[in-house]
Amino acid sequence: MPHHEAWVWLGFTALVGTLLVLDLGVLNRKSHILSVREASLWSAGLVALALLFGAFLLWREGPRSALEYYTGYLIELSLSVDNLFVFILIFQYFKVPEAAQPKVLKWGIIDAMFMRGLMITLGAIVLQRFSWVIYLLGGVLLFTAVRMLRQSDIQVDPSHNPMVRLARRFLPLSDRYHGNAFFVREGRAWMATPLVLVILVVEWTDIMFAVDSIPAIFAVTRDPFIIYTSNIFAILGLRALFFVLADAMNRFVYLKPGVGLILTFVGLKMVLSWWFHLSTAISLAVILGILLLAVLASLWKSRKDAPAEAG
Repeated sequence: MPHHEAWVWLGFTALVGTLLVLDLGVLNRKSHILSVREASLWSAGLVALALLFGAFLLWREGPRSALEYYTGYLIELSLSVDNLFVFILIFQYFKVPEAAQPKVLKWGIIDAMFMRGLMITLGAIVLQRFSWVIYLLGGVLLFTAVRMLRQSDIQVDPSHNPMVRLARRFLPLSDRYHGNAFFVREGRAWMATPLVLVILVVEWTDIMFAVDSIPAIFAVTRDPFIIYTSNIFAILGLRALFFVLADAMNRFVYLKPGVGLILTFVGLKMVLSWWFHLSTAISLAVILGILLLAVLASLWKSRKDAPAEAG
């Protein structure tokens, strides 16, 4: 496993901090709905930066680290996109005002970074001491993949969410939104707005998706630096990508089955790792091929259905 000096970790942390400040503190200091053009440009810029970081790893550590990073980034990006579809359905379920959505996404992304860092650290420690856990994680991914492939639609019912149940039991809740405020004073009492329930469901969803995404990338590499950087780059662009996907959600109908196939492939790779080894280059080609086919098939179906909808 390559050794990463402190300056590499610090440099990456500074880069992420700069991007967060630029995105949340400068360009979008005032919460507003991003236009599709604005969101697309920011998403494209972050993807380009992520690809350049892979080139940096290629220059510094060689092709193996770069291939592992790119493979991990593709896995995490595809899972993150699926996560965003769930966010869209959560917002629709709670009828979240558009003006309040950027604030929820901001806190969701910050929390996702913290949770990924914690779970990567724990995962690396566990796998170092108990290598057999890799087969258990592979089984978890296969179970998740089967569940995704069997469900034709994403199901979201926050009323059964344990965090929502606890909040409704212990928090005084207002029955309406108050802008993008989490708490408001009504009479003499402080009340939690429905936005608190939304953020709790979003945070819970982040945890559930992290349970899938972290094991998936451990099938590619055990290097904590590559795991962490690929995760963070995939998460960084989620806020902007949300507004792109919200505009084109119905066009990518085959993306979820594609993600399910990727999880199936990665899960099998983990379960069979003792008997069968697949190179990172082949894994990258398979994952890229599945994503490309899912996107192309979705666009083809969207174009085919357009005349019928118009009629």
